Amino acid sequence: MKKLFRKLHLWFSVPFGIFITLICFSGSMLVFEKEITEMCNHDLYFVDEVKQTPLPLDELMTSVAATLPDSVAITSVTISDDASRNYQVSLSKPRRASLYVDQYTGQVKGRSQRMPFFDTMFHLHRWLMGSSDGVGKLLVGISTLVLVIILITGLLMWLTNRNKPLVKSLKISFTKGWPRFWHDLHVAGGIYATILLLAVALTGLTWSFKWYRTGFYAAFGVETSAEGSHGGGAQRTETRNAQNGEAAMAERRDERGSRDRQEQAAEGENVRHSRRDNAEAENTGRHSRRGQSEGREAAHDNVRDNSDRNDANRHGHGQSEGSARLHSPYAHWQQICDRLAQENPGYRQISISDGQASVVPANRTSMRAADKFDFDKRTGEITGSKPYDSTDRAAKVRSGVYTVHVGSWGGLVTRILTFLSALLGATLPLTGYYLWIRRLVKRRQHKSDKA
Repeated sequence: MKKLFRKLHLWFSVPFGIFITLICFSGSMLVFEKEITEMCNHDLYFVDEVKQTPLPLDELMTSVAATLPDSVAITSVTISDDASRNYQVSLSKPRRASLYVDQYTGQVKGRSQRMPFFDTMFHLHRWLMGSSDGVGKLLVGISTLVLVIILITGLLMWLTNRNKPLVKSLKISFTKGWPRFWHDLHVAGGIYATILLLAVALTGLTWSFKWYRTGFYAAFGVETSAEGSHGGGAQRTETRNAQNGEAAMAERRDERGSRDRQEQAAEGENVRHSRRDNAEAENTGRHSRRGQSEGREAAHDNVRDNSDRNDANRHGHGQSEGSARLHSPYAHWQQICDRLAQENPGYRQISISDGQASVVPANRTSMRAADKFDFDKRTGEITGSKPYDSTDRAAKVRSGVYTVHVGSWGGLVTRILTFLSALLGATLPLTGYYLWIRRLVKRRQHKSDKA
């Protein structure tokens, strides 16, 4: 049995080892992408000076919207519990576009962009620098599946090793030469990294094969569609929601435009009435000969009437401007933000969009574990809530798959361990090649010596 495990371990490793190295190395580089990106672009993500009170969201979002093209709209704003972090404003297009704004000054700091190095690592990790539907994606999936077999056979070989105690096989020697060091790193390092590498590989396969994704989710009692990419059903739901949201926004724009046109028409009608009354007063003054006293009284009456109408027009115009502010899509965002912050002290993140909001409480390790709320856009009253604990099983499993794959399920500690495990995983094929080639050379030398 041990020989079978050895052969499977070797002959799966030889053709796919280099791909496994590239996938594991690029994956390890992505674990701390956010922290490294923020460190290299500090001014983009952090304010110049923390002041006592940020600008109201209505004023801030209106100011940001004025800098955008007519075809681009603000879809949401994300607020961190860290007062030194800029607000992140998400845009309707291009896909996943966002920019960062200093909430104290209203200054737009710039758009969020992935650094070239991490962009390369991402494409290498997902598609081996190919396209999202090309051969590279297939090779990544096959290599990940092979990695699972290699890890399991390696673990079985270690468990069935009777030459020395298991405890000694977990030691890495630094004093007995390079060959011994590479051997120990391959054996002991592989054992140390096996559990986390298996977790990363088994969750990563859900992005590669539909049949695997269906079976994986079925094991957790979740049904998935065989169509689409990872979480196809959820993506179609999100697409429908986005389309409905765009339709609703278009409808609201039409309503606002119609309301503005009606107000402008009413204002124009008042002005026409005023001009007609002025003309009648002038005619009365020119043609009436019944006395200057009566003429002056009529003129004064007309002036008072016109003044009253003009005041009414100005008042109506002021109401129109106030109405426009009241029905601004961001009118109650600050109110919602303040309420959620008050109800969730020490929150990690608050996001607000058109009629919806979410908050990640302080005790959550994943940013995807958010409590969601609906609110009335006209009054700012919260009309519904959906705590993360009451989220359906499918959404929780999808969220769990991602958090396990990136190592964020246990906070900073598990992310560090995932980084180290992936880095070790990248060395395993290289040390394995070294041991294999060295063994082949020794066999040839042994045969030549016998000859």
